[in-house]
Amino acid sequence: MTRRYLIPLAVATVLTAGLAAPAAAAGDVGWRADLSTVDADDNGVTTQGGAVRLDRAAPTPASARAALRTGFLQLAPRRLDAPVNAVAATVRSSVPAGAEVAVDVRGAVGDEQWTEWVEARPDAPAVLPTAVTTVQVRLALTAEKASPEVSRLDLRAFTTTTASGVVAQAAGLSYRVYATREGLVGGTTANGHVIVSRDHFVALPSRRGLSDKGTGTYSVRVCASNGRCEWAPVWDVGPWNTKDDYWNPSSTREMWKDLPQGKPEAQAAYENGYNGGKDQFGRAVANPAGIDLADGTFWDGLKLTDNSWVTVTYQWTGSGPAGFIRTSSDPLNVRSSASSTASQVGLAANYAQVRVECQVTGQSVTGTQGTSSIWYRIASGKFVAKAYVSGVSGATAC
Repeated sequence: MTRRYLIPLAVATVLTAGLAAPAAAAGDVGWRADLSTVDADDNGVTTQGGAVRLDRAAPTPASARAALRTGFLQLAPRRLDAPVNAVAATVRSSVPAGAEVAVDVRGAVGDEQWTEWVEARPDAPAVLPTAVTTVQVRLALTAEKASPEVSRLDLRAFTTTTASGVVAQAAGLSYRVYATREGLVGGTTANGHVIVSRDHFVALPSRRGLSDKGTGTYSVRVCASNGRCEWAPVWDVGPWNTKDDYWNPSSTREMWKDLPQGKPEAQAAYENGYNGGKDQFGRAVANPAGIDLADGTFWDGLKLTDNSWVTVTYQWTGSGPAGFIRTSSDPLNVRSSASSTASQVGLAANYAQVRVECQVTGQSVTGTQGTSSIWYRIASGKFVAKAYVSGVSGATAC
């Protein structure tokens, strides 16, 4: 089992990642992060005198149901002069017992498209799946009681020959997992969203695929056995675990590397007694859940009446044309053909990312993105009107 990187109480420590990188590699560039400002894309943290701490009101991720306060300081994207595929971090921090500080990195791969977040660890840099010219870094702070404090963060981007082991799939990685209803209306998700009645989002047991509040950079397509699907953003961390990116191969999976790719730790614990039948917090696992669904996704999008096995496609692991649903607030109807009178076969939540297979001409529709007779096919027999989708380029005719 992968160990958590915890630093003893009240010890000021420098954590260094990527020491094996060449000292003067092509494209090698270093900078010191500005830790003095908390803005709209940050959550659960405060900064004073250039030091970052958890806010007293930092949320505990609702889906995980663990008393672990969580906060994120997301730095502005940094444009580089040459492509890089690795970022190393040196952190000066004070980390009490039961707390943790992590540095996550991602790379821009297109308009509003990013790689998955990858952690820069004390013994290794964050290695991205492809070379990029724009990187973004975030600090992730967690604590059971006393908050950690980060007073300095130095970063270094460079090129390495080490492979990440993650390869984009044309249609995206897809696995059959057990889904539970999250509920918890009035609670707060890991990204700071306050859960409302009939909400539309999902939770996955790893922050590597966690979207900012009000965005859908990391979204999933969830399909039930009744044929209905919903596209929804990932806004919470859980259920059960918080470091189980089970969709990734063992070479990059954060914990439980000996499990088959696509099998959540909770499922292995529940069905096979893996890890003594317990999750990462030592709790007895009561169901095999690999995804939590908000009430609107559960009841309205998929028309489920009980917890169920579903097929989940992790949209950011795919390639090809993609866009984002833009409605005033309500989810967009997904139709069986290119007409607003065709049968509704699912929903696409506001902000959700959709992968576009192809486009057809159908009924003219006026929406948030203007008026158009183009409809996008986002799965077999499932269409959405272009008038409510932003950012798609390169879609071809069906």
